[in-house]
Amino acid sequence: MRLEAGQVAVVTGAASGIGLAMARRFAADGLKVVLADVEESALEKAAAGLREDGATVHARVVDVGDRRQVFALADAAYEKFGAVHVLCNNAGVGSGAEGRMWQHEPNDWKWAFEVNVWGVFHGIQAFVPRMIEGGEPGHVVNTSSGDGGIAPLPTASVYAVTKAAVVTMTESLYAHLKAEHARVGASVLFPGPHMLRTGLWESHRNRPERYAKERPRRTPYRSLGQWESAMKEAGKEVEFTPVEEVADFVAEGIGEGRFWLLPQSEHSDRQIKARSASMLERANPAYLESFILD
Repeated sequence: MRLEAGQVAVVTGAASGIGLAMARRFAADGLKVVLADVEESALEKAAAGLREDGATVHARVVDVGDRRQVFALADAAYEKFGAVHVLCNNAGVGSGAEGRMWQHEPNDWKWAFEVNVWGVFHGIQAFVPRMIEGGEPGHVVNTSSGDGGIAPLPTASVYAVTKAAVVTMTESLYAHLKAEHARVGASVLFPGPHMLRTGLWESHRNRPERYAKERPRRTPYRSLGQWESAMKEAGKEVEFTPVEEVADFVAEGIGEGRFWLLPQSEHSDRQIKARSASMLERANPAYLESFILD
């Protein structure tokens, strides 16, 4: 589909990071934008900034893990603007899990799955039937990650499992839309190719009480700045991809109808080839060995 002035884009996790960058890019193209986020103060600030730039904005506080809230978001978007053309299921969280997988708290898994997997599913069910029924060109973008979407980082296994699920969900969505001859396309986004400055590192600040940690963490949460400083002290320079580049990549991918929104990256290509070779050769996953900790 072509992004055109007057169309409507809905973005979850839109108060900061990739979500806000996508909303800004859509607004720059003349689209009306619906911003959804669980963090009210950041959402209000984001919406105000877009309005100052002349965008038409509707903002709503939404916990995407709550099905009723996502369907209420869809109702509000259609009541406000009459249509939705682009849906970006972008909201995501880290899990805060520590230790080996068998030591993880069930709440770490429950919270991550509720946002990262169920949140995408709720978005699909709340919006896609209406988008198809509207008969206009549309597109759904689901945010995954190289961690899990390509190959897991075992030290962040909960997050990786959820992002692997997003890839399979989006592949299935693509096939179902094709089977319906719908004018709605689907893409899976792998933000990058380098690290990103987003709020994912501090997602624990919005962790709901129903999924609270059952025991104190053995180590404190690390901010992105602290992690970056630790990497520099270890002699490793970290490259970052501006979130604005990710947003441009998404807009271009929608326009070209590309399913795999996967930026060029030697590292990603090596991972994909190594994992594929392991499967084809029925060999053990040697590509994980560099991540295995004693």
